Formats: sequence, structure tokens, C-alpha cells
Amino acid sequence: MDVYINSLASFLPNNPVTNDEIENVLGTINDIPSRTRQRILNNNKIKTRYYAIDPDSGKFTHTNAQLTAEAVKNLSAAGRFSLEEVECLCCGTSSPDLLMPGHGVMVAGELALPPCDVVTTSGICIAGITALKHACMNVATGCTKNGIATGSELASSFMRAGFFHVDADPEADIKKKPILAFDTDFLRWMLSDGAGAAWVSRQKNEKGLSLRVEWIEHRSYAGELDTCMYAGGLKLDAGRIKGWREMESSMEAAGLNCLAVKQDVRLLDAHIVSTAMDRTLTAVAEKHKLKPEQIDWYLPHYSSHFFRDRFYEGMKRAGFEIPYEKWFTNLYQVGNIGSASIYLILEALFYSDKVKDGDTILCFIPESGRFAHSFMLLSAVY
Repeated sequence: MDVYINSLASFLPNNPVTNDEIENVLGTINDIPSRTRQRILNNNKIKTRYYAIDPDSGKFTHTNAQLTAEAVKNLSAAGRFSLEEVECLCCGTSSPDLLMPGHGVMVAGELALPPCDVVTTSGICIAGITALKHACMNVATGCTKNGIATGSELASSFMRAGFFHVDADPEADIKKKPILAFDTDFLRWMLSDGAGAAWVSRQKNEKGLSLRVEWIEHRSYAGELDTCMYAGGLKLDAGRIKGWREMESSMEAAGLNCLAVKQDVRLLDAHIVSTAMDRTLTAVAEKHKLKPEQIDWYLPHYSSHFFRDRFYEGMKRAGFEIPYEKWFTNLYQVGNIGSASIYLILEALFYSDKVKDGDTILCFIPESGRFAHSFMLLSAVY
């Protein structure tokens, strides 16, 4: 049974934050302005991002559930459907407001939805696409007639000065080795708050563009590789993660900076491109007999411009080169919103009037948590 993405919507909180304003909103680590800020910004090339923080008071203006609910409300308006019609809600995030209950039911509560199927998917960037995959499978199997999938992040909750710690040598020569900058405070100059949502159903739109979901593929290499990006624990010398609940007390966990988002950048450098392109893209293309010349639009979610050319070279090496003129992203305007990013990229293309009937769209979502990658193929239908 065919499944279509009928509409997309997003919500970005407050006014865009420029590069010069970041530390005014998030604060300075150890009351010292970052020495690496400009070089990292030169690498990621992000110009503006969004925070659910009042810049004057420093207080949050939205919870993650509220960000997501606002995106769903915008989706309802764009798709001209009532929230009472929703049969399935699938919400993905890496930054839920609570440990329990799940993020999805908190969103359903914000929206005052009638009884329906509600699912939460967790992870990092992959959480948004796994939510979409679950919604599509629900519709494809006839379990529900429609579904809403979301991705959302409240990344600023991790990025405030009091929650962040710099481990690396601040004097590292990041101009020669920019990957070393990721050991310090690179995340603060990249991550953004926001939410995206998609409405899926069995019917294409009567008028205008619909996106038929051809397939969504997901590959995880957690059985082979150690944890790379994580929060809520400490990484031991043997590679094992010691979770915050193994600490003697909550005070010890806080003192050891367990709440901070951390990244093993040497693992990232060694495996992010090879697992994504040499292994996942190659396997997916072979499975679906997909050729690069079939792709009209390529929508990659790369976290930083630093990885753009590296992913491109990896695709060339895998025999699946897609020229840059077919690439489409809005990273530089909205920042990296993790699990929400693919929704915002798709939304921007969907309403751009650039897509023609029959166009083929390939989406790519990598995750460095323990190295998992997704590819999604869509066909434009009018």
C-alpha cells in the first residue's frame, strides 16, 4: 500500500541568533569567551540558529514538548486537517524533557489529542527518521489511516555554560587539524532548537505536491563500534559507558559533568564517513538497484559544513557520486537541529516550487551516537 507525505511543517523558537550573540544567550564557559569560536564557525559555516531561551532572562520559553506541539499545530494548518483526525503520533528526539514518561505522550498532552496510537523513538539524529518510518509502517500495514511523525530538539538545554565542560587542550592547532576542535566546545556553535513534523496518509493530495515514500533504510553498527556521542554518563578507558545511575549519588553525577553532551572525536573521524558511504550507501543502493543518475535531489543532514566534502568524497569512492548542484540543505540558516533537521530540509524543498512531478529525492541522515545511518527515497507526485 502506497504511503504519502502530504504536508510538512516546523517551529523555530524566538528570533534567530547570530554568531556574535551565541555566548550572550548560552553564557561563557568558566566566564572565559571561547578561543575557538570563530574557527569552528568558519568550519561549520552556520550563520544563524534558534534557542528556546529568552536572551534577557536566560529562562526557557518552550519545553521540547511545546516546541513539538507548535510544529504539529502548524502542520495541521498547512495540511488542512483537524487534530481530532489523528490516528497515530510518532515523536523522535534526543533531548526529551523528562526521563519518563515518553516524549510522545507529553506532546499528545500538550495538543490535547483524543485517544490514539502514540509512540516515542529515542536516539540522536536518527530518532526523527525512525519516528517517520514507524508512522509510515503503521499506515502501510493498515493499522492506521494516517499518522504524524515529528523530530524535535531542545539542544540548548545541554549547551548552557553551566552544563558544558571543555576537556581538550584549548591551544590545539585546529587550523591544521580542525577535527580537534570538536574535542572542545564545537557543539555550542552548531546545535539549535526546533521541531519538524510530517503528515502521512494512504492518499496523495488532490492538488499540489505529495511525496510517495518508496523506502526507508536504516543500518546500525553498534554491534561493532564503541559509543561515540553520548550524554548521561562517562566513557571509561576500556570504551564502556558508565551511566549516571551507576554513580554513588546525583551530586557525584553532577560533579562529574555527566549531563554534558560528549563526543569521542577520534572515533568520529575514523568511522563516520566509512560506515555511512562505504558500507550503508553501498548496501542500500545494491538492495534497491539504485543509481546516482536516478536522483534529482539529494537532501543530506550533515552536522557541519566540515563534513560536506568528506561525505561527497565518500560517495565518489562508493561509486555513487551526486553533484553538488543536486544537494539541498538549510543548515546554514537554521543550524543543526538533530532529529528535526531532515524535516526542516524537506519542508524547505517541499514548499520551494523547485520539485517537478516524478522527481526522485534521496535523503541521508547519519548519527554518530554508535554509528547508525538512514537513507530514504521519495518520489514527487502531483
